[in-house]
Amino acid sequence: MKGKKLSLLSSLLIALAAVLIVASVFFPYWKMVFYAPQYPEGLNIIVFPNKLEGEIDIVNGLNHYIGMENFSEENFPELNYLIYIMIGLAVITLITAILRKKVILYSVIGLFGILGILGVYDLSRALKKFGTNLDPMAPIKIDPFVPPILGHNTVANFVTESILGYGTYFLIAAFILLLIPLWKDRKR
Repeated sequence: MKGKKLSLLSSLLIALAAVLIVASVFFPYWKMVFYAPQYPEGLNIIVFPNKLEGEIDIVNGLNHYIGMENFSEENFPELNYLIYIMIGLAVITLITAILRKKVILYSVIGLFGILGILGVYDLSRALKKFGTNLDPMAPIKIDPFVPPILGHNTVANFVTESILGYGTYFLIAAFILLLIPLWKDRKR
């Protein structure tokens, strides 16, 4: 059974991944910036794992004209529990670093991947909901649209840019750190 243990260096990399997961909750995971001639500096919707920030009231005031539902923390119930999921993932990752067992590492990587896929699905579902469920009685009529998770989109005279936040980059780095021991300890 000794051959199934991870090296000390791999254990340290996994522990560092746990630290990055915890650090991620203090930074935005995703951001959408709205640019228009009257807002050249851009208006932001910034998504943290437990709150929304930015010029949300202004964006909601403008979205009212096209019949889009308001952005609010109440419309995103995930913000009530996502931070706990991330802390739980960090704890499981740290336990993996302490136990140094490959089979547990495989499970953590699988869980991490599933959570990542669910996160992307949830965000795409929310963007579709907001862009396609427009009030037909709105003052300005536009075709339904789906803002991209990443990249640019144009609606009327607004250009939106969707980008990942630092928190997501920390999670990506943590995932990579979890994969390194699979390669490094492949013959152990």
